[in-house]
Amino acid sequence: MANHEEDDLRMALRMSMQNSPPDPKRSKPRDGLAGAPAEEPSEVKTRRLQRELMAAAAEKRMLVAKKSSPSASPSKVLSGSAGSGSDLAPKVVTKDKELSLEQVNLGKGLSEEDAKQLFSMVFGAEVTKGILAQWSNQGIRFSPDPETSMGLVQHEGGPCGVLAAIQAFVLKYLLFYPAELGKVAPNMHQNTGSRTPSNSQCVATNNFASLTEDAKARVLIRSMGEILFLCGSNKRAVIATLSVIGEETERSEDRLNDEVITKSLEGLSIESAADLHKVLRVSTYTTQESAFQRLQAVLPAFQSRMGALLFLISALLSRGLDLVQSDRDDPSLPLVTAPFGHASQEIVNLLLCGQAVPNVFDGKMDLGGGMSLKGISKTVEVGFLTLLESLNFCKVGQYLKSPKWPIWVVGSESHYTVLFSLDTTVQDENELEGRESQIRKAFDAQDQSGGGGFISVEGFHQVLRETNVKLPTEKVDLLCSTGFIVWSEFWQVILDLDKSLGGLKDSTGLMGKKVFDLYHFNGIAKSDLNGSQTSSGGEIPVQRPRLTKLRVSVPPRWTPEEYMTDVVVTSASSGNESGGKVTEIAKPEPAQHAPLVDCIRTRWPRAVCNWVGDPPSIV
Repeated sequence: MANHEEDDLRMALRMSMQNSPPDPKRSKPRDGLAGAPAEEPSEVKTRRLQRELMAAAAEKRMLVAKKSSPSASPSKVLSGSAGSGSDLAPKVVTKDKELSLEQVNLGKGLSEEDAKQLFSMVFGAEVTKGILAQWSNQGIRFSPDPETSMGLVQHEGGPCGVLAAIQAFVLKYLLFYPAELGKVAPNMHQNTGSRTPSNSQCVATNNFASLTEDAKARVLIRSMGEILFLCGSNKRAVIATLSVIGEETERSEDRLNDEVITKSLEGLSIESAADLHKVLRVSTYTTQESAFQRLQAVLPAFQSRMGALLFLISALLSRGLDLVQSDRDDPSLPLVTAPFGHASQEIVNLLLCGQAVPNVFDGKMDLGGGMSLKGISKTVEVGFLTLLESLNFCKVGQYLKSPKWPIWVVGSESHYTVLFSLDTTVQDENELEGRESQIRKAFDAQDQSGGGGFISVEGFHQVLRETNVKLPTEKVDLLCSTGFIVWSEFWQVILDLDKSLGGLKDSTGLMGKKVFDLYHFNGIAKSDLNGSQTSSGGEIPVQRPRLTKLRVSVPPRWTPEEYMTDVVVTSASSGNESGGKVTEIAKPEPAQHAPLVDCIRTRWPRAVCNWVGDPPSIV
């Protein structure tokens, strides 16, 4: 009996998904589409009504079976057409624990009004076919190169902002959640975004070649899901796909795969709001488990040439089109910028912090007269640095500069890349810098001059007690001889006082210098001048993404540059190159420069960088 009901249900589903006008109860009619019939022929209407009756009857039998048998859930019935891999089929769950048959397969259509608003918001009224082609031919796929297998590849200009943001979250999970890579999707929601860096050092591995395809797929699904829920204020995620994909899947009676996707997308182009209205289908999920499983089921769609655009649309709809417009300072401008079709800062900020604000400073900037500019409102998981700050065009706030994890999207004038560290302590304040901050804070608390930089003798003794600074008596008498203590004179004494007495004199001679490694990933396929592979002609270097390791040396804020020294660092373990300990002072290597170094210096002032081979590229 159960098998008979399942056969009826599958037959009804296939019939109801054939090309025909949609049910007006579930989406608006396509009257506004070019070429749509003005009136439905009677025979077509009769066949449609028959299919609807069959689907309704199947639904009713399914609900009855569910009530009588707890194991007969809609997800299990619907996964029957997926073959033996039903454990990977989407276990669709919402607030009411069930979805309509149309939602399970394709989702709901987008209304003409929403389609027009969405297309205009993203591309504007005068978008070129070249820009539309860029955004319709970029999938979300990992590099096949073992050295960069953790990275997403970009083949078209434009969508790099979307890819870089996803890449940053992918690295978060690959580097700092390695024990969870083997877990199945339903468990993903238990830890998403809940872990924070500990005070102890956390060093990840850089053995990217060992990553399996399954592990990379899991972190991609988890990353996409986290971003969508971030856009949806952690209440919902909207996942967009295409009706042609679902129709081709129904005809093939198989799960989504590259061959099915490629066939379904033949001849498809998105050139207008009418095209979006015709082919876009969206589903809303209020639990992370259901969203992850839906993403798992339709992952090939996001890996297809329409993937980057589908994910951007999903993020915008998760946020809500009206909220996206209210986030922006100038909602009349398109999110994809002319003339080159780059992702705007609003798109990047939406994916990093869940709000489509146009600026990178913290909070709001009051302009007076009731006007203000919107910036970042909260701490973020992964951050952002930009070359434009080094050129004094903007100021990145601490929310983006100091994210929870040492991963940053890096912006240039025309491209987005990713910078990251394997060691969470790179963001920790230097021991001596922390000591400086502690002493200065205590001094400023006693400064009654309105910031003049001097305190009374009584206040000075209070500072010494609070900071546990043990000055020799003669030094105390000298500083107090004038009746007040000036910060600059006190600070010089602190620099000459040994650390054991509460000062900052470093007996190692390193002056509190930090040395660590950063990695830079550029996903756009460029010529690798150091690559051993060449084209068939043997002259043109292979086009491939690039991963560059940088050794970064950062002096303390208060150290004069002429005192900068370099160190030799011994690897902490043979399998990990990210950290180590100081063994000796060595002659400094000559500093190397590239635009990326200017970006790094906006986070670590006066940083000195070195690398092997070609300079890292941020374009």
